[in-house]
Amino acid sequence: MLKATTLDGDAQSAVDGAAPQGATDKASAARAVRGMFTAIAPRYDLANHLLSLNIDRLWWNRTARAFRAILSRPESRVLDLCCGTGDMTFALQKQAGKSCPLILGADFSHAMLERARKKSNSQSTRQDREQPDREGHDFSRANRASEGVRALAPDPAYRAEPGWIEADALNLPVPDAHFDLVTSAFGFRNLADYGAGLHEIVRVLRPGGECGILDFGEPDGIIGKMYRLYFKRVLPALGTMISGVRGPYEYLPASVERFPAPQEMLDRMRRAGFVEASWEPYTFGIAGLYRGRKA
Repeated sequence: MLKATTLDGDAQSAVDGAAPQGATDKASAARAVRGMFTAIAPRYDLANHLLSLNIDRLWWNRTARAFRAILSRPESRVLDLCCGTGDMTFALQKQAGKSCPLILGADFSHAMLERARKKSNSQSTRQDREQPDREGHDFSRANRASEGVRALAPDPAYRAEPGWIEADALNLPVPDAHFDLVTSAFGFRNLADYGAGLHEIVRVLRPGGECGILDFGEPDGIIGKMYRLYFKRVLPALGTMISGVRGPYEYLPASVERFPAPQEMLDRMRRAGFVEASWEPYTFGIAGLYRGRKA
């Protein structure tokens, strides 16, 4: 069963994962989250940029810069979990530049991935990535989650743009110790089981590989009061108006309130197997980057 939601943060350590309204267990929570993102996918990007006043772009780019050492290596393998429509994935690609490491975006919402693919196609005039590579691996949508991730090392000519995998972040179709970097921007918070999500990231990371989780926080002081007023009252109304869907933007502030506080999140990361776990606040703590390295 899902643990009780708390509003004051006193019992946050007891929280297992996301708990959308009406969810009674982890399976129903995951289905509800997928349904919400499917519903808002058509106007997801517009809503994000308007509601954040485009600050979200700064956060993605800042996070990508934090991992520039890994992204500068052509042999690196990078996975962006809960990638949604791909903005964090594209920020990683931009930071990597001509190094062309393998960058994959993974999400369990087909509608969100379709938006990511369309954005990717619109940004490039190169040969369609959907065809098999020179080794014969089929990277089409239907096969990426099976054939594609068995190799995960296509010819560098096919690395100019990210690849996309429709997959559950709690059960990735990926070999152990495979990636040098795993990121997640504003998606980890929506997992039905935070502990399982961290253990899965550890599983797919190589020894010494790094993790970066960018997500919302709850700032203190006068900034925090203003932020909570906007986040709980204004944002849900604007998000509903822009997207035409009510539930997801009412769920958003509740999900942030439910998410573990930074110290608790860092403790969870250490228990999962990360060393050098740290949290860097962005924009007065409205968001922040959790970093960790696999021992």
